[in-house]
Amino acid sequence: MTGRYVVHLPVVATDLARAKVLARAAARSLAFLAHVDPGETTVSAEDDQGVRHRVFCDVRLETGRRCVLRADHETPCTSRLPRQLPNAARRHR
Repeated sequence: MTGRYVVHLPVVATDLARAKVLARAAARSLAFLAHVDPGETTVSAEDDQGVRHRVFCDVRLETGRRCVLRADHETPCTSRLPRQLPNAARRHR
């Protein structure tokens, strides 16, 4: 018997892209908990749960931390999410 267990929390989304967005949001919102590993978050079709799609890049960086960007990002890996300007500030740039 193993000393670790994985929690599977079924959440329904209408397509893979929406499922990944929801999974990223859920993982990031729980990342403050020491036992949550957002980098291992995956999604699967309800009727094909053996085929999992990664949500985060999860590459190990030189600092030892993991990349926090989505799995298919095209920018350099980073251990922190880029800050986004509030909507009003973006419109006035």
